[in-house]
Amino acid sequence: MQVILKDDVPNLGNAGDVVTVKNGYGRNYLIPQNLALLATPKNIKQFDHQKRIVASRVDKLRKAAMTAGERLRGYACTITRNSGDGDRLFGSVSAKDIANALADDGIEIARRNILLDRPLKQLGIFPVEIHLHAEVRRTINVWVVAR
Repeated sequence: MQVILKDDVPNLGNAGDVVTVKNGYGRNYLIPQNLALLATPKNIKQFDHQKRIVASRVDKLRKAAMTAGERLRGYACTITRNSGDGDRLFGSVSAKDIANALADDGIEIARRNILLDRPLKQLGIFPVEIHLHAEVRRTINVWVVAR
């Protein structure tokens, strides 16, 4: 029996592959678990069409991420906070604060895409990585200064 995999199946194949499996495995496990569908000419044609649509959407997102990444090249933002002795902050600077500072400059980045190991708790310059797409990452400098 030939099936089209809708999802990655360990030791069998990746999503979109047309594989040959035993009848019982296909009928009793893969198809009921919605991991595969029967490889009829109609289903193959429909699945190829959906793959092309998804591929074009992913390509558009990648191009948008590349342009946003070029905009962030060499970018630095400044965040002001109250501080005490020894350059320690009262509070901290989180990914949300960095996202708000970027938004003030007209750059919309979701805070989940800002990769901080832990909040910034001192004055200084910190490199912060921003994940725009699976293939596009940029590092910006965040200046934390005293008021």
